[in-house]
Amino acid sequence: MNTTLRPHDLIWLNARSALEGVTESWVDDVWHTRLPVVVRRDVDAQGRIPVGVRGIKRDQRAAGWAQPDAITRVCTPESLVDPQMLLRSPFISQPPVQVALLLTQQAWPWTWGITGSTGYALATGLPVIHAASDLDLLIRARQPLSRELLEKWRQQLTGGLCRADTQVETPHGAFALNEWLRDGKALLKTSQGPRLVSDPWRREE
Repeated sequence: MNTTLRPHDLIWLNARSALEGVTESWVDDVWHTRLPVVVRRDVDAQGRIPVGVRGIKRDQRAAGWAQPDAITRVCTPESLVDPQMLLRSPFISQPPVQVALLLTQQAWPWTWGITGSTGYALATGLPVIHAASDLDLLIRARQPLSRELLEKWRQQLTGGLCRADTQVETPHGAFALNEWLRDGKALLKTSQGPRLVSDPWRREE
């Protein structure tokens, strides 16, 4: 499948053998090809896709690699931001989905998506969220964004129905929005590890 994969994309594989480097015993009991794995941030000299596997329990998380030619389907975080889909979701009564639906009612000057357990639930139909679940969000930002508008976004999420965290993805990595707005700097997650930066859009050597 020819597509550019990015961190937080959900991908489905055609065989257990396509999932490499995963040694946790629970994976063979829980994971199967009808469940996606999530693309994580890493690099591999062999060209494999860095992925994470999630189980039923919160502590069931495993990291591994997937062969690109084994991918049968891709679901991006932004593809889950569809008001009609959210309204039809079996999880519409859950606070994270309610908050996501409220965000779709406004026009934002950037592309955004739903990640984490809420994104996984929306993509699979599996009940992995509940009333106390967080809402994890992603903003795509190839160019610097207005701090004023980002503050408005954060205000929409403050004191709401659930805790919400936003990662902002720049060409050089991703950072936590709350941290950057609060401190003026943030840890930028990159494929080579985290870096403390004040301008997440500027390449720092």
